[in-house]
Amino acid sequence: MPQLTIPAGYRPMLTVKETEQAIIRIKDFFQLTLSTELNLTRVTAPLFVQRGKGINDDLNGIERPVHFPVKDMNETELEIVHSLAKWKRLKLTDLALGTGFGIYTDMNAIRADEELDNIHSLYVDQWDWEMEMSDGDRNLDFLKDVVRKIYRCLKRTEFFIYDNHPSIKPELPEHIAFVHAEDLLARYPGKTAKERENEAAREHGAVFIIGIGAPLADGTLHDGRAPDYDDWITETGAGKRGLNGDLLVWNSVLGQAFELSSMGIRVSPDSMRRQLDARGCPERSGLYFHRKLLAGELVQSIGGGIGQSRLCMYFLKKAHIGETQVSVWPEPMLDACKKAGVPIL
Repeated sequence: MPQLTIPAGYRPMLTVKETEQAIIRIKDFFQLTLSTELNLTRVTAPLFVQRGKGINDDLNGIERPVHFPVKDMNETELEIVHSLAKWKRLKLTDLALGTGFGIYTDMNAIRADEELDNIHSLYVDQWDWEMEMSDGDRNLDFLKDVVRKIYRCLKRTEFFIYDNHPSIKPELPEHIAFVHAEDLLARYPGKTAKERENEAAREHGAVFIIGIGAPLADGTLHDGRAPDYDDWITETGAGKRGLNGDLLVWNSVLGQAFELSSMGIRVSPDSMRRQLDARGCPERSGLYFHRKLLAGELVQSIGGGIGQSRLCMYFLKKAHIGETQVSVWPEPMLDACKKAGVPIL
């Protein structure tokens, strides 16, 4: 059976009906807060894109997208999105909203190769967002400023839930901490990347880990990142690289770090060329998305994804993501959850 953690003495704080009602309140409140904080306009998003154009998110480059032929398009292959990391930049360019303005959307995806556990599902739902920026914004100060704005949205949502459900006490610290993956490696050299994340999240309560994707001092990656959306190769001083990162909070129910968002300043033509070379896939430069970017036809942007079911799971103090979304799970996992009183939707 895939890995499953049942917290000792776990009891849901809300009934299934109360949970369903709280889910929609969280989603409505958070997306309005996010859109006003970052100047984002809602757009409609695709569930699938054409295969072979380089538009889908390749994640770590090894995950297989679900794909199918279309009879009325001469058997053209389409694939279910993993996320909209690159599609959003195309859309943002087409809309020409201007610097400091952007878009967000409800992204629904299938990740067939996901390893199923308490926080990972075959079905992924998140707010994908993208905001136009200037060339002068390609720096860590700008990245941190946007992260703080998103964190303010999390804080407001946490109070909103507490105001409606006083038994669910707020836990987020007043401010989010920033730490580079390189510094975590130096501080905890004998630990794995996930163990280092646990240490950072436990210490700070909320932390943004900068520099996901580039090799660290020991030659390892803190975590994988595709080479064609986040900029993880740009030098930022003191031997560090990366204009991207992950937003983590401490999950007191599961006793571990809990990723709510992955985001970053997007690649420039120069940084994408270097990242494609670093990943050994320079041939991608001939794909539709990549050609447009290299030709300077796409706006500079920052963007990311914020998990919807993850957010609800955290704020409602749930032990399993299946308590805040409907998906498909292995029978042994369902049996174990039922026996432990974890109500999977």
